[in-house]
Amino acid sequence: MTGNMTGRVFNNRYQITERIGIGGMAEVYRAQDNVLGRLVAVKVMLPQYAADPNFTQRFKQEAAAAANLQSPYIVNVYDWGQDDGTYYIVMEFVRGSDLKTAINERGAINQRKVAEIGSQVCQALTVAHNLDIIHRDIKPQNIMVQPDGNVKVMDFGIARAKNSVMTQTSSVLGTAHYISPEQAQGKELTAASDIYSLGIVLYEAATGRLPFDGPDAVSVAMKQVNDLPAPPREINPDIDPGLEAIIMRAMAKNPAERFATAQDMRYALNDYLAGRPVNAGSFTSAETAVMGGVVPPMAVADGTAVMPAMGGNGVKPAGTSNGGKNFRVDDGKKKSNKKTIGIVIGIIAALAVVGIAAYALMGGFATGDPVPDVTGKTVEEATAELKAAGFEMGTADQKYDEKVEAGKIISQDPKAGDKREKGSKINVVVSQGIEQVTVPDVTGMSAEDAKRVIKEKGLVPSAASSDSSEYSDTIAKGSVVKTNPAAGQKVEKGATVEYVISLGTEGTEVPNVVGKREGEAVATLNNVDFNVTTDYASSDTVAEGLVISQNPGAGKTLKPGETVNIVVSTGKDKPSSFTVTASVSGEGGYVSPTTMEVDEGGSVTFTVTPTNGYTVSSVTDTNGNTYTVSPSGGSFTVSNVKNSIAVTVVFKQSTPTPTPDSGTTN
Repeated sequence: MTGNMTGRVFNNRYQITERIGIGGMAEVYRAQDNVLGRLVAVKVMLPQYAADPNFTQRFKQEAAAAANLQSPYIVNVYDWGQDDGTYYIVMEFVRGSDLKTAINERGAINQRKVAEIGSQVCQALTVAHNLDIIHRDIKPQNIMVQPDGNVKVMDFGIARAKNSVMTQTSSVLGTAHYISPEQAQGKELTAASDIYSLGIVLYEAATGRLPFDGPDAVSVAMKQVNDLPAPPREINPDIDPGLEAIIMRAMAKNPAERFATAQDMRYALNDYLAGRPVNAGSFTSAETAVMGGVVPPMAVADGTAVMPAMGGNGVKPAGTSNGGKNFRVDDGKKKSNKKTIGIVIGIIAALAVVGIAAYALMGGFATGDPVPDVTGKTVEEATAELKAAGFEMGTADQKYDEKVEAGKIISQDPKAGDKREKGSKINVVVSQGIEQVTVPDVTGMSAEDAKRVIKEKGLVPSAASSDSSEYSDTIAKGSVVKTNPAAGQKVEKGATVEYVISLGTEGTEVPNVVGKREGEAVATLNNVDFNVTTDYASSDTVAEGLVISQNPGAGKTLKPGETVNIVVSTGKDKPSSFTVTASVSGEGGYVSPTTMEVDEGGSVTFTVTPTNGYTVSSVTDTNGNTYTVSPSGGSFTVSNVKNSIAVTVVFKQSTPTPTPDSGTTN
């Protein structure tokens, strides 16, 4: 273990304040960035992994790659480094709890919320996959649910777990309950592996149960490879069939049968959320759809058609050393013009074939009816119009568009006017309107850093007027104290975000009066225009008359006329004491206590002495207690006194002992 890191400062910048989590390979701490004045999370790698050069090299590469991921649904990686042999990563501090905790506490989650979470995770995965980064460990523990309900995915490219399955090359893969079959078999990983893991996460969130479980990681991994999960609706009958179909397709054993991309899965989830039909069984995006049985035209490199080999002409085939860009005769003989013309005619003919093939593919020779123009219409309107014309609505992908109103169709495939057979499906792309982005939290940053971060989010930074600057007890002067709109709010991409600069603290610093005598403390505070209120309390450690504490504490700032409360010591608490009295009923002797006052819990001794001709008859007190004393007198003790004591002694005359007669001697 790394031991207790609290109080340590990495690279004279990141001050560790509290451990907030621990995993199989790292501990996570809350920390303060002393340069930018912001709260961050610092992941500290365990020493047994930091000592492995292969791991540290991969760690450096992947930490750097993860830092380039920019998405409102990905936890930002700010920095990484090494300090005295300890490797660490500095990340965005995310408020909220992980999805696993939510499932454990609540069981099955509302299915629409499950779909929203899945859609946001898909968007995060799309960003990563586009940069060739595979997460490898998608699980609910790595999905943080924020107070606003949005999620952030953690540990891109570096997530590992202790109960992991290992390949023959000892590569640590994902957590057994969420790994794909190909991960369990040690095969090469692709983006499809993350899609499978997300399918299991959605399965667990929607049903409250894992699809596969077992006594150890190996047995669970074997089930991932060999067993089929129970359909989610067998566990939770309320699950919509459309959502169930999406989950089951994501969990297909064969990667080729899953969604082609995370973006495709997101489109399907968005269709479900929008109430549109979900065809998860054959869902593909327009970008990945492949025309069945159609051979595409020959490739074109640098604008030149790549020709097949032409036997006997000495023309090099595509892919030879001259790159297929030049057609060169190299038999050493001068060719006749007739031969050259023949070659040129052959090339032109081949190009014509390519052009004809391309024209055919674009529908130039197609028969059927013209496709109506449905751009600018809603999906419902387009579906009705296509149906009336004898066509069907195909896939409805979504993308942001600044010019087309949200919910309206941007484009269609085939295009309007193209001829297609009756019953053909027409794919469309629907506008999501102007892209919404989350205002970043730039609190504590310098103006320059704040402008850079705001720009990186696709927003326009603007400095607030000097009249809008604010005093702050927590944000240093010159740093950003807040933004308008506030951090975390959704705004249109390209919107202006105004940042407000801190004026620093306002007022006078409260002096330290703890330990001073009451009069001196009051004078000190009055001299800096503060009012004073005084409370009193006993103390075993602070002498009577000295200040025990103050509120606000020393170093805080107050405006003139504000109040500081001080607490003054009355010394140690004095114990309660009780009176002791003793009296004689009648005559015959006397009684005397050792004290006339005794502390609570203390003791007192009474001495009873009879005079000549008397003996002790009884000893009682007003509390109903009776004490035993020798008739000739003596002492007794009352212990653990809890109240006042009044003792009464009664004496009695003693009977003379008869003297026997001496008798007469005869």
